[in-house]
Amino acid sequence: MEGNEKKEEKFKMSMDKAFYDNIIQNIFADPCEVKYWDGEVRRYGKGETKFRIDFHEAIAKSDFLSDPSLAFGEGYMQKKIDVDGALQGVIESIFNNQDSFLNEKKPYLKLARMISNNIRKSKEDVQYHYDIGNDFYQLWLDETMTYSCAYFQSPHDSLAQAQKNKVDHILRKLNLQAGQTLLDIGCGWGELILTAARTYGVKAMGVTLSKEQYARVLERIEEEKMGDLVEVRLIDFRELKGRTFDRIVSIGMIEHVGKVNLSGYFTAVKAFLNEGGVSLLHCITGYDGAGTNNWINKYIFPGGYIPAVDELVALLVANKFYLVDMESLREHYTKTLEHWSRNFEQALPVIRETKDETFIRMWRLYLNSCAASFHCGNIDLHQFLFTKGVKNDLPLTRRYMYE
Repeated sequence: MEGNEKKEEKFKMSMDKAFYDNIIQNIFADPCEVKYWDGEVRRYGKGETKFRIDFHEAIAKSDFLSDPSLAFGEGYMQKKIDVDGALQGVIESIFNNQDSFLNEKKPYLKLARMISNNIRKSKEDVQYHYDIGNDFYQLWLDETMTYSCAYFQSPHDSLAQAQKNKVDHILRKLNLQAGQTLLDIGCGWGELILTAARTYGVKAMGVTLSKEQYARVLERIEEEKMGDLVEVRLIDFRELKGRTFDRIVSIGMIEHVGKVNLSGYFTAVKAFLNEGGVSLLHCITGYDGAGTNNWINKYIFPGGYIPAVDELVALLVANKFYLVDMESLREHYTKTLEHWSRNFEQALPVIRETKDETFIRMWRLYLNSCAASFHCGNIDLHQFLFTKGVKNDLPLTRRYMYE
């Protein structure tokens, strides 16, 4: 009996290896090596190998066939798979192989898109990601605590400088005037509203669903003695009542509202924005509906949805907004994520004091896979500048955005 069991196990391992051997031949754009769980190393592709994938154990074929992104993501988190080489480069090699079945638009990519993010669920989803702890984010974000795409005026800009550039770039686009009112939907740790009040003399309000962010913004308002110009509220933007604003900005928030609630976001902005007001939406975008996968939705951003460019423009038109300017910052986000990834790795000795290896591998994969996605053009980052009603007093050229 024992001999039969060993034969069956050996046969199963052989079948598993044959399955993955067939799969891996068609996944990567670059030559690579794969070390299987029995120690055998096989080469794939022609030329110098760029990286090696180590299988410590086989991933169940049923899991892989059901959702390869989820299966590989969980396999990496659980250390069933390791990578010898640059993780971002490995992921880019998958994305750059247009013939790979991983680039097909499978039905599982659409499963998370129809989830309705009501106010309760939105709070739960945001707090899942952002309330890990301010101390954690401080370890790898820059000194401004800005957790969104930076703006590199020079490739040599530090991350902190690039984040300040981004805030300045957005505030210039809004063409702020002293005494105006500004709403920041999803204000993060408050860098934009504090800068707007300090630099332009506007009255700024930020709203957030993150308790950690809310607490820190309150501290910053007190530290900088800005209470007469800046306020922050711990509410969903849909709960804001009886207020209107001359300017509205939202940075990296609309990706959390879900597909079903996209229209409601623009309806709310229309209600909050004064006639002749200006709004800027800064968000991750897609082109063909492929910007969502179940691993990200399960482990990183529950309830998230990346809207397509044409989807957002159609909603602007449907709400009778006037689109003034649209700018892509895709490679700026690649550089931002690469900075975050390096900072994260450098902070590992401290992170390991409170986080386990599964968490660390999850965040490493998240940061590197997002950098790869932006660099390969799977997803983009756009800023949409639009007005409520005809506004003829904006400058005639884009020069004012850079002066």
